[in-house]
Amino acid sequence: MKLKPRVSLTVKIIVCLFFISSTLKIQAQDKPNVIYILVDDLGYGDVGCYGATKVKTPNIDKLASEGKIFTDAHSASAVCTPSRYALLTGQYPVRGNKGKGIWGPAPVTSELLINPEQLTIADVFKNSGYATAALGKWHLGFGQGENTWDKPLRPGPNDLGFDYYYGIPVVNSAPPYVYVENDRVVGEDPNDPLVYVGRGKEKEVTPITPIPPEASQRTANMFKGAVKAHKLYNDYTVGTVLAGKAVDWITEKTTNEKQNPFFLYMATTHIHHPFTPGTNFQGKSDAELYGDFIQELDWMVGQVTSTLQKQGVADNTLVIFTSDNGAMLNLGGRNAVKAGHKINGDLLGFKFGVWEGGHRVPFIAKWPGKIEAGTVSDQLICNVDMLATFMALTGQHPNNMDSSDSVNVLPALVDDPKEPIRKELLLAAHKPTHLSLRKGKWMYIPAKGSGGFGGSQPHHHAWGGAPAVAFVGGVNSDIEDGHIKDDAPVAQLYNLEEDKYQSANVYTQFPEVVNEMEATLETYKPKN
Repeated sequence: MKLKPRVSLTVKIIVCLFFISSTLKIQAQDKPNVIYILVDDLGYGDVGCYGATKVKTPNIDKLASEGKIFTDAHSASAVCTPSRYALLTGQYPVRGNKGKGIWGPAPVTSELLINPEQLTIADVFKNSGYATAALGKWHLGFGQGENTWDKPLRPGPNDLGFDYYYGIPVVNSAPPYVYVENDRVVGEDPNDPLVYVGRGKEKEVTPITPIPPEASQRTANMFKGAVKAHKLYNDYTVGTVLAGKAVDWITEKTTNEKQNPFFLYMATTHIHHPFTPGTNFQGKSDAELYGDFIQELDWMVGQVTSTLQKQGVADNTLVIFTSDNGAMLNLGGRNAVKAGHKINGDLLGFKFGVWEGGHRVPFIAKWPGKIEAGTVSDQLICNVDMLATFMALTGQHPNNMDSSDSVNVLPALVDDPKEPIRKELLLAAHKPTHLSLRKGKWMYIPAKGSGGFGGSQPHHHAWGGAPAVAFVGGVNSDIEDGHIKDDAPVAQLYNLEEDKYQSANVYTQFPEVVNEMEATLETYKPKN
């Protein structure tokens, strides 16, 4: 049994009021299919409908023209694993790890970071009679205790409400470089098992796909054995494989005699480094390998949307397209910037950091007949809100959420509310010191800098902070010559209504706002 919820009175009132109005619009309608496309490291400026000019994204742009673009959508964390935790559970990542918080990417040996008893977005759909699947990047761990990879990978996605899983168990830049289907390694051989040997064993490990230096960083393999399984995984064909799995799964679910509604969580490895676009996409963009990878991603989106059309279910399918966090200024990102591409638009900062570029992400929703085509919303929303939103969508009462931070934003999708639905939002960087608060127009960061990557030189893979801002021509009052000024305020406050790009830290000008924000932020911090 999944745990039953306790939810704050404020959130309960907000959710209930909007639940009533929004569900009226979908009464007497068949339950919609839902596809949630979560892209890895896609920045605010990485697609055409958000201003990109050096890449072509016709399929993503079509989603936007036929649906709604959100300009103030965020991931709860600027880091991949905690962001995915928030999406699936409806809880801020600070609540994870027994209250200590989840701050960084899950290591190769990580156990499953979500309690199987915890309610997830997949459970929400399962409870409403949906077929469910997760395809692509997982990166939330497997098993209980240290995962040694020598047994069925349980608990895992199949224990969190997903009928089916196929994909990359960690990330495309970290081992094991194999596919996993449900709880087994694809191509596994009892006579040649996958064996974890750890770092520094280059002479023992199984060879993987060779890639050039310009594809950006990739961690060396840490596994020996499973030669056949490793051969099935080729960096340059991952996009084709995942798109094909999505097409096949949708087709299967829409040709069965008994057609239940379906929920597909499609988590792409694009556009996370290494940048390894398929042969047909290499050299096709004006933004180096980074841009080529985006254009292959766009093709993948087109494969999904054309299949919906072909199967006759496009009109009753809600498609959401978004990213797990902002773009990263790694080698691929830097080469794209040099080519004139703005990976995070004009937003300050990058992945891992709590400046806007780290967590303000593209968010597009299309639902024919329910979401007005070609519309734009400036409502503050977050991926943590999907749990409550999907409960409302499927007609389930939000009181069934457990200790949730999720807010029902369905009204923002299907309507145009004049008042803000979400009043405040907790936002996390990689460093716990930079756990920050958004409240209305104000963004409060209780420390200097971004709390993200610390690399300071162009050759560093994890380049971030003030030096990276200087590289892209960003402007911030605390930064001079690529460094945080010695006399910069001890913390940061930005008026995003007047200063979306965070050029001026007004911390010293509004002490009463700082005091209020600090008091509110304190209530969220881990007590352990």
